[in-house]
Amino acid sequence: MISGAESLIYSEPGATAVQFTVALKLNHIFRRLYAKGESAVGRFVVVYAKRNGTQQSRLGITTGVKLGHAVERNRARRRIRETYRLNECRLKPGYDIVIVARTAAIEGDFNELQQSFLHQCKKLHLLKEGESV
Repeated sequence: MISGAESLIYSEPGATAVQFTVALKLNHIFRRLYAKGESAVGRFVVVYAKRNGTQQSRLGITTGVKLGHAVERNRARRRIRETYRLNECRLKPGYDIVIVARTAAIEGDFNELQQSFLHQCKKLHLLKEGESV
């Protein structure tokens, strides 16, 4: 059962939205991931991950004020969400994942952003068996 503080990111299986992930919105879960989760740092993003004990992953995206005005921060969030959506099927389920945007995520090449994200996931052992970067 999903609590009221979390909302589903997808509409239905087979849709073009994220299918197997719930939005991570609770501040204490973000802080727990920062403190106790494993992290991997890349040029575009920093990825924090920790097993959550369920079969469903939870995703949180953070964009700090240092990235720029709201337009730039929202653009970075959209690009990161799309990167996650395109590669969700390659990731193991059952993890809490927080992705922190870095400055390069706003204007950098989208393919490089995807490769960086997958590389960070590989470092954290989030990729399914047989998946490569």
